Amino acid sequence: MTPSLNLVFAGTPRFAVSTLDKLVEAGLSVSLVVTQPDRPSGRGMELTASPVKQRARQLGLPITQPEKIKENQDFRAQLAAIRPDAIVVVGYGRIIPPWMIDLPRFGNVNLHASLLPKYRGAAPIQWAIASGETVTGVTTMRINLGLDAGDILLQKPVVMAAEETSESLAPRLASIGAEMMIDTLQGLEAGTIRPCPQDDSQATLAPSLKKEDGRIDFARSAQEIWNRLRGFQPWPGAFTNFRGKNLQIWEAKPMEKQVRPAALEIEHESLLVGCGGNTALELLVVQPEGKRRMAARDFRHGHRLRPGELLG
Repeated sequence: MTPSLNLVFAGTPRFAVSTLDKLVEAGLSVSLVVTQPDRPSGRGMELTASPVKQRARQLGLPITQPEKIKENQDFRAQLAAIRPDAIVVVGYGRIIPPWMIDLPRFGNVNLHASLLPKYRGAAPIQWAIASGETVTGVTTMRINLGLDAGDILLQKPVVMAAEETSESLAPRLASIGAEMMIDTLQGLEAGTIRPCPQDDSQATLAPSLKKEDGRIDFARSAQEIWNRLRGFQPWPGAFTNFRGKNLQIWEAKPMEKQVRPAALEIEHESLLVGCGGNTALELLVVQPEGKRRMAARDFRHGHRLRPGELLG
């Protein structure tokens, strides 16, 4: 690829760092890194730089952090002066305005962590696992005014491991997607990529997660609950109530067994909870409110559980 290809990179989360690294490793000119402003974080709520900003600093790249971009004339002039060939967007967290879409000759090229048009939105990795998918993937696309609805440039499917969580899948997709972004830019420059419109009739949504998404509904099957538990890591996780207090379930195993939904049952050394469809979850690791994570066996002994006691 021609080293003179001039890029602006827009990204914020850890997922985006792999692509930024790969662009620099490939010898491309990243003339500006655009990322979200520093935000309060942690117990002390100290201002914290995004993972992309932290990495851009290490790489010695110029950084800008506009609070808003839609009608930001200073930011618009800054990008226009760079005259980028493409703007690479990975989890930036802002809607890209029309003026920014139209600026580069190759457009705004986005890396999305799903096989579009499935799982459009802010949390594609989490919702793919929570929905029970066994294959997902990465897509590069040209951003338009729709929600992840632009023309597809390249795609690559990725098979999930049987016990995959969002925490284990995200780094894999980030690495695979970073390599594919280089292939995409190379293909655009060579004129070998033919953009493909998405089939909107096949689109599904992956909206931002809310705390309530982690609340366990024991009317669901054990498999469905387990899928959501794996998908919604590290937040909001999977939680319920026990004796009026929060109980987080960190690890569990689905099984076929008839137990009344939400009822606890002790079977030998195992702690089960009933779910819908004549299924049950074997609880493995839990965390009572205000306590550390613990094995379900320790939880059972420490709380002197009564058979038939309900969660939720």
